[in-house]
Amino acid sequence: MALVPTTETDGAVFTEVDMGSSDSSSTVRATVVQASTIFYDTPATLDKAERLLAEAASLGSQLVVFPEAFIGGYPRGSNFGMTIGNRTLKGKEDFRKYHAAAINVPGPEVDRLAAMAGKYKVFLVTGVIERDGYTLYCTVLFFDNQGCYLGKHRKLMPTALERIIWGFGDGSHIPVFDTPVGKIGAAICWENKMPLLRTAMYAKGIEIYCAPTADSRDVWQASMTHIALEGGCFVLSANQFCRRKDYPAPPEYVFSGTDEEELTPESVVCAGGSVIISPSGAVLAGPNYDGEALITADLDLGEITRAKFDFDVVGHYARPEVLSLIVRNEPTTPVSFTSDGSHK
Repeated sequence: MALVPTTETDGAVFTEVDMGSSDSSSTVRATVVQASTIFYDTPATLDKAERLLAEAASLGSQLVVFPEAFIGGYPRGSNFGMTIGNRTLKGKEDFRKYHAAAINVPGPEVDRLAAMAGKYKVFLVTGVIERDGYTLYCTVLFFDNQGCYLGKHRKLMPTALERIIWGFGDGSHIPVFDTPVGKIGAAICWENKMPLLRTAMYAKGIEIYCAPTADSRDVWQASMTHIALEGGCFVLSANQFCRRKDYPAPPEYVFSGTDEEELTPESVVCAGGSVIISPSGAVLAGPNYDGEALITADLDLGEITRAKFDFDVVGHYARPEVLSLIVRNEPTTPVSFTSDGSHK
């Protein structure tokens, strides 16, 4: 596979890939979206998502991946007034507003996202903040190109203070969907550092591994390359690119641990770094740290087989008689009700 130099058009970063003699039916054009939420304004964020999806579709993309928490927002810098043994009234109000910006799954926002996927004929993977009663989850939703909602992945392990505002997913929300463009699944941000979770996804045959994230550090690229090589899969990592002005102004919203006086509206608070990597570890597009962008590449699915010939982590390179994994994939609920009619 030969890479042709990256071109940029109207904010879109597009890497053309010379597929040689590959059958075109085994080629998938994929886009990762690098853009910011319109914080506390979910309807406006959905409008923005549709504009970006339309632009990606105009590039010929068949699969589009949006960042972690794109719908609902990633509350970067916020501590929700939380210290051990105390919660502030402002922090509780911050959570109320954040809860109001989240979406129900299923719900009208999910219906709209499904309609978008069908309208533009793309497979859509997007991060959302899911509201389930009064608990929030950092979730990824999947849609097919006919406008059907396929399912969701809830983040298993929120990181650090994320655990104050988000609930924990369970083993019933680790799907890999077999689609005409490949077997698609997702892990969110630092979940990608969990080797047993990755192994479960490899065992489900994942081919296009989506990694919506909030981590823009250079070292994130090492994790993405490692996963592509380890799993013999394409890795599509989408992150937001945010400036201070993309969040409410102080004192409504304060970036804790930062001197707000040093931040201007144009200060970058998340630099992106979205990237697409092949099963051989080749960077096909990105990483981009320059601004909002659509980062696009063609995926030669034949690369998966060629990579697995070298290393198949749950196949010929496994040693199940020595090392094995059990995944408990039943839903877990705190309360169960019987319906045998014996108690009324």
